[in-house]
Amino acid sequence: MVKAVDIQQELAKHPMLRGRRPDTPGDETAAAFATLAGFREGGIFAGSFQGDSAWERHPQGDELVQILSGAATLTVLTDEGPQVLEMTAGTLAVVPQNCWHRFSAPEGVTLLTATPQPTDHSTAEDPRAPG
Repeated sequence: MVKAVDIQQELAKHPMLRGRRPDTPGDETAAAFATLAGFREGGIFAGSFQGDSAWERHPQGDELVQILSGAATLTVLTDEGPQVLEMTAGTLAVVPQNCWHRFSAPEGVTLLTATPQPTDHSTAEDPRAPG
């Protein structure tokens, strides 16, 4: 069934996650995000947080990230080295499949993602390093 989703209405149901850290429990992080729709092998999500995420990657496909409000630094680990993107409201980026990436939003951010599943997470300083 095709339906329209009111993103702001869905976001209002979820509190901003303040003080996010790479080791914030998954259930606390999940509570800050709304699942807006299923999409391909994953879903479309929106949420708000302040702080730093853990590293993540998506082995099944690229992830689209759009900043709805606020600002975040998106760091993506590529074969050429770390790519650091300063993102503000209205910007979007596509994170390539299987690239480790993380967000830093000291003042807070609200974002929308089209995220393939599953998602791998890591709190290591460099998640690409062996063991």
